[in-house]
Amino acid sequence: MNTQISLLAYFIYLPVALGLTITVAHQLFKNGKVFMLDIFHQQADIALATNSLFKIGFYLLNVGFALTIIRMSAIINAESMIVKLSTKIGGFAIYLGIMLMLNLYLFMRGRKKARQHQRELNKLFGNSKGIEFE
Repeated sequence: MNTQISLLAYFIYLPVALGLTITVAHQLFKNGKVFMLDIFHQQADIALATNSLFKIGFYLLNVGFALTIIRMSAIINAESMIVKLSTKIGGFAIYLGIMLMLNLYLFMRGRKKARQHQRELNKLFGNSKGIEFE
C-alpha cells in the first residue's frame, strides 16, 4: 500500500463528503422551514427551533457515517485510488440521497397529520367558513 496515495485519497474524500453533507443539509433545511411552519401552525419560534434541531441531527448522523466509512484499503496506485474514491463518494452520495428522502417523508407526514388535525378541529366546532382554530 502506497502511504502517500492513501493520504491523498483521505484528503480528497473528507472535503468532498463534508461538502456534500453541508450542501444537502443547507438545501433541505432552508426549504424545510416551510413545512415546519405549516406543521406548527405558523408558530415561527417552535418551527424554527425544531428545524434547527433536525439540522444538527442531520449533520451528526451524516458526518458520523462519513467518518465511519472512511477506511480505504488496497490503494497501490493512482488508478486504484480513483476507483476507491469513486466507490466511497458514490456510496456516500446514495446514502445522503436516502437520508434526504427520509427527511422529506417525515416533513410530508408531519404536514399531513397537522392538516388532518386541523380538519378534525374544524368539524368538531362546526366551522364551515374555513376559519382555522389554533
